[in-house]
Amino acid sequence: MKVLVSDNLGEIGIQMFTDEDGIEVDVKTGLTPDEQKAIIGDYDALVIRSATKVTEDLLKEANQLKVIGRAGIGLDNVDIPAATKRGIVVMNTPGGNTVTTAEHAIAMMMALTRNIPQGTSSLKDGRWDKKQLQGREVYSKTYGVIGFGNIGSIAAELARGLKMRVIVHDPIVQPDTIEKAGFESVTLEELYKQSDYITVHVPKIKQTTGLLDKSAFEKMKNGVMVINCARGGIVNENDLYDTIKSGKVAGAALDVFENEPPGDHPLLGLDNVIATPHLGASTREAQTNVAVAVADQIIKFLKEGTLINAVNAPSVTGELLTRLGPFLKIADRMGCLLAQLVTGQFKEISVEYAGDFHGLDLAPVTTELLKGLLTPSIAEGVNSVNAPILAKEMGIKVTETASAESSDYLNLITVKIVTTEMSSSISGTLFGRNDPRVVSIDDFRLEMVPEGYLALIHNLDKPGAIGSIGTILGESNINIARMQVGQAKDGKRNIIFLRTDTPMPDEVVKKLNEIPLINSVIRLEL
Repeated sequence: MKVLVSDNLGEIGIQMFTDEDGIEVDVKTGLTPDEQKAIIGDYDALVIRSATKVTEDLLKEANQLKVIGRAGIGLDNVDIPAATKRGIVVMNTPGGNTVTTAEHAIAMMMALTRNIPQGTSSLKDGRWDKKQLQGREVYSKTYGVIGFGNIGSIAAELARGLKMRVIVHDPIVQPDTIEKAGFESVTLEELYKQSDYITVHVPKIKQTTGLLDKSAFEKMKNGVMVINCARGGIVNENDLYDTIKSGKVAGAALDVFENEPPGDHPLLGLDNVIATPHLGASTREAQTNVAVAVADQIIKFLKEGTLINAVNAPSVTGELLTRLGPFLKIADRMGCLLAQLVTGQFKEISVEYAGDFHGLDLAPVTTELLKGLLTPSIAEGVNSVNAPILAKEMGIKVTETASAESSDYLNLITVKIVTTEMSSSISGTLFGRNDPRVVSIDDFRLEMVPEGYLALIHNLDKPGAIGSIGTILGESNINIARMQVGQAKDGKRNIIFLRTDTPMPDEVVKKLNEIPLINSVIRLEL
């Protein structure tokens, strides 16, 4: 079996491949996309960092590729849906660089506060700018942490060690969990209003792209400093520039940019902006950790079929994976769907298994469901290994029950969730051997294929509703690929699931919501 290492990897990881019987490793870094496409068909495994772009075009040439391993946590450069469609496992190493990245955020804060880069530059230019480079203390200042995951929680702990007041906002982690760790849990609005420093530690997903924009900056305290060592694009760079120029934001420390390298970026021309070239995970210790982890995971997968830290498959042995596969697929889709249907912080999740599951250990199915549920909020930080741990850390109570009896289906999985704002339930099953279907949502019964671009429409069960929907979509040149209708038990309300060939634009959603017979429209993506 052949392994291609296409980005720089710690020598210890390469040596692990070299020492393993039955595995041949090639290290070929700096290749162009065309050069990668020309050779990828020869390999069973691909090891990357952030430089290699694993696109759908590259994967089309990867005829025998079985696994992609990322030495690090971020998978922005991997087309995971395309890999999953081709049955290629995608793994990362989420624990190897959390301390390193949190330390870098603190280092950036201190350097920004005390004008260390500017002082170094002025001395090297032969100047003594002592008066012009006066800084301030971080002692007793308020440190606002957005995102209380692995990295954010460590950054919070380090700031507390500096005798700072630490406040935290996380849309998923329950306030009790944050407070038990010794920190103040606040709303995002409160964090903006109170913080002297704001540091971002969330993944870049749809909900967080442009999170810190003009409207957010306007709510912040005058003289606030902003640190981003997470992902470029979470901070709107144009709005940040304008706000620094206006004096509202006193300075920024950036390790990441929307486009990397950023080139001749306006922010880099500001004296009160310091920046590093995505060094958050760049320490000897972190690179050793991720190199060892990715090599170990790839070797175990190739030789034993065992999955560790896979983001698109559960972490189980190869034999069990084959038998559980169809149930894992429906569980993941149900979790992802439910996450997009509810609002508020998750409090309780109960999973009920009813019917014949062939004596299988269903713990991996519950894990896959949790992964699907948490992924829309946590994205790259959640996988089939850490989903139960993350749920526990967030204060989510998870329970399982099983029964041999199922009244309507051979086997049925039902998930009930309670959040701080609502409760909801969803049930799914398999048609045939491996065809997943969602068969109920709350008190609506239906038969929905959980995939693609979807819209969930709640409407009154009266003539004209479906026709009006079709007319608006037709006028907008949006094709309906599939439609399922479920009726509430009271017979007065319907739930409609539309699958469209393309995502539904905002203006189309607005038009649909204006139809008198429609109560609400929710866009979904599975």
